[in-house]
Amino acid sequence: MGIKYCRMASSKEYIGYVMDQLSELEEVSYRPMMGEYVIYYRGKVVGGVYDNRLLVKPARLAVAMLPNCVMEVPYEGAKEMLYVEEVDDREKLCELIKAMYDDLPFPNGKRNRG
Repeated sequence: MGIKYCRMASSKEYIGYVMDQLSELEEVSYRPMMGEYVIYYRGKVVGGVYDNRLLVKPARLAVAMLPNCVMEVPYEGAKEMLYVEEVDDREKLCELIKAMYDDLPFPNGKRNRG
């Protein structure tokens, strides 16, 4: 018998808090997706909020900046992502997202036009 993945939708309050913490960044946005939220920075997916957890892609610089970070699965069948447990430090959180940018691809092969 396998382990069953239990999922609860993220709250609007939590994504609102995370987005407030990232408000110093230009071109940061989110898109709701099946009860969760995907976060974009300058057109690239950097991570998302899943089960009221901020998870970011394991980009090279993100791993370096979060050396003790735990890898977690956002939803069943997905690739592991870095769990950002400490979201209260706005400056460090914004630095993390900015540092990841160059290591991440544009979605669907798009290129930055600006």
